Amino acid sequence: VQSLPLPRDRMLYFHETVVMGVLNVTPDSFSDGGKLQGSVEIAVQEALQMVKEGAGIIDIGGESTRPGAKEVAIEEEIQRTIPVIEGIRRKSCDIPISIDTRHAGVARAAIEAGADIVNDVSGGTFDPDMLATVAELGVPIVLMHMRGTPETMQSMTGYDDIVLQVAESLLQRSRNAEKAGIPRWLQVLDPGIGFAKDLEGNLLLLKHLSGRLKSV
Repeated sequence: VQSLPLPRDRMLYFHETVVMGVLNVTPDSFSDGGKLQGSVEIAVQEALQMVKEGAGIIDIGGESTRPGAKEVAIEEEIQRTIPVIEGIRRKSCDIPISIDTRHAGVARAAIEAGADIVNDVSGGTFDPDMLATVAELGVPIVLMHMRGTPETMQSMTGYDDIVLQVAESLLQRSRNAEKAGIPRWLQVLDPGIGFAKDLEGNLLLLKHLSGRLKSV
């Protein structure tokens, strides 16, 4: 993918590295320790600061996906994320926003609030309605590879051939998305570094996955 069509006739280009700023509005985030949870204003200002510092996308998550994290109710996830998306949109219509969620209901609410991309760490496998919902919304989706759930994934790091198995799994998820009505040009494949992988597996994927995807 060299460019990604976004809602409202915008494009996200990949002719150079695009930095994603992660904005977790959860009480148990692995990246910021929950410092943004509970304050929409602080979260919005943090997003704007990341853009000033070079972020090309803001990824907003209301459910922690750190190892061992438990599932969050859809209503709670919506309450955490939608006010922040709306707050950012009041400041800027241009900043690309992705919603980090495994739930179709959250994805729909976020896109309707002004988000542009659905970032699903389960690759569309957790919620049976996710792929059809994204197809209906007509927005891009990030399909990530992960085994199990955040609560169980670090007990599932054994592979016979991690590069081949992750490549085949991602391509199958891509085919499933296409069958649901999401064209290939609206799909981004993510190997899920750190999700059901150990250090050696992560390094092998970073080194070899791109070439293996082209050959599978």
